[in-house]
Amino acid sequence: MTATTRFDAPPLWMTFLESRAVAEYAGWRMSMPLLQRLPKGDGHPVLVLPGFTAADRSTVRLRILLRRLGYRTYGWRLGANIGPTPQIIDGLNERIDKIRADNGDQRISIVGWSLGGVFARLLARENPEHFRQVITLGSPFRMTPGDRSAVSALWESVSHLHDPSFLEPMLDPDRPPLMVPATSVYTRTDGIVSWRYCLEKKGPLAENVEVFGSHSGLGFNTAVGYVIADRLAQAEGEWKKFRAPLAALAAFPPPANQRI
Repeated sequence: MTATTRFDAPPLWMTFLESRAVAEYAGWRMSMPLLQRLPKGDGHPVLVLPGFTAADRSTVRLRILLRRLGYRTYGWRLGANIGPTPQIIDGLNERIDKIRADNGDQRISIVGWSLGGVFARLLARENPEHFRQVITLGSPFRMTPGDRSAVSALWESVSHLHDPSFLEPMLDPDRPPLMVPATSVYTRTDGIVSWRYCLEKKGPLAENVEVFGSHSGLGFNTAVGYVIADRLAQAEGEWKKFRAPLAALAAFPPPANQRI
């Protein structure tokens, strides 16, 4: 895959299947007793960013789990994510500064769902010293101007509110790799964005993890919860790539990588 490769938005029938998120939410609720038995964290701060048009309410269940596993968990407190407006950009930077100040300048793990993950990667690229690792959920960070998704029309309707100086590096096809560990969780049955736009380049600090599910359910998908807990539980400076447990191999298909 090259920077000029283009993929269509998911077919309409796949977008309709996003209703599967209801079943994923039910599965999450049923699995919570097991999820709470995953490895406990070391208490470091974790910031969770919502997807396009979503707000902190969408990430409540994930943050509850992470809090129960021992992390200091934070929402972004910026209302609906409508893209890189000046208010959201300034608010994100202020939020990160406050979290670091409240935690003795500890590095933050940042989890971003969809557009939230695109933000997370750009923030980590600009200030890697602030972040311990980045985990993205269905985030189309390989999209460039002209690429399409199932919500492109909605994005375009609010694009006049966006800050071009932030948008340009966010969509730059030649952006460099991250200097912190990065895990991209994606699903091939994503009904909102092409899963191929979510693929990391192969590297020592980068990985892709494939799961079964919908785009709209990634924030409360049981397999995703396992991946996030496993990634966050690693000691700082000792990051290793994800290996699915033998008992759950069927839940994690062999991942793809971006082809150069």
